[in-house]
Amino acid sequence: MEDSHYELSDDLIYGAEAIAAFLGMSRRQVYHAAEQDHLPVFRIGSTICCRKSTLMTFITEREKRSASYRRGLDRE
Repeated sequence: MEDSHYELSDDLIYGAEAIAAFLGMSRRQVYHAAEQDHLPVFRIGSTICCRKSTLMTFITEREKRSASYRRGLDRE
């Protein structure tokens, strides 16, 4: 990686409680959304995790698709 100052800990959200706090959701909502593949999560051992950067990209893409759908445009 070119950026020698990159810290994974700056991007990693470790645990459902931390993900919930970041998103303003309950821990149970995070587990439910993850089970339904509505959040881009992965596990480290048995702990649910995600990257802030991936999560923000995921949300932005969902917003774009939703806005297009509401305007009557084709979903991509």
